[in-house]
Amino acid sequence: MALLEIPTGSFHERSTPVLETERLVLRAPRLGDAKSIAALANDRRIAENTSQLPYPYRLTDAHEYISRVSQFATGAAFVITLRGGGVIGGCGLMAPGDDNTEIGYWLGVKHWGKGYATEAVRAVIDHVFADHDCEALQSAARVTNPASRRVLEKCGFQWTGAGLLRIRALNSSAPVDRFRLERGLWASLKSWGQSRRVV
Repeated sequence: MALLEIPTGSFHERSTPVLETERLVLRAPRLGDAKSIAALANDRRIAENTSQLPYPYRLTDAHEYISRVSQFATGAAFVITLRGGGVIGGCGLMAPGDDNTEIGYWLGVKHWGKGYATEAVRAVIDHVFADHDCEALQSAARVTNPASRRVLEKCGFQWTGAGLLRIRALNSSAPVDRFRLERGLWASLKSWGQSRRVV
């Protein structure tokens, strides 16, 4: 297996802010994260609740992901790490700065139920609305994933309807609930505590 060449300090890594919360640090993915990402993401329960993750998720998938996001012109992909610890998941944005900006996230199974997803999503929301001109964020959760729905609701997202979303790991579409968060609502909810931008 050939390793992909990713320059140290890629444009994405240099342009992606580091976001800190009480327990987490969100930063650009690095080549050294590949084994951790692959080990965490290689779980059917995660893949079937995200639109983009394949299953099985191999080390080559992690390398391809890191290589792809290293080419991003905007800070749209973060790994979620514990303060002083390793990678526990990922969070990303599609079309940042646009009113169709969509946020997605996942955590390794052993990190479920601890409030990490809500903490990470709030940090990325704060980054988007503070550093971009977008007026709204979109997201979706499979109807069979009430935990993800609760994350979105705790972050202020409002339900906008149901739909279908293509799930790569299932090779088909699945029913989802769609959500939207307006900038004005975010501004009124900022009392949840701000994340701190390091760089």
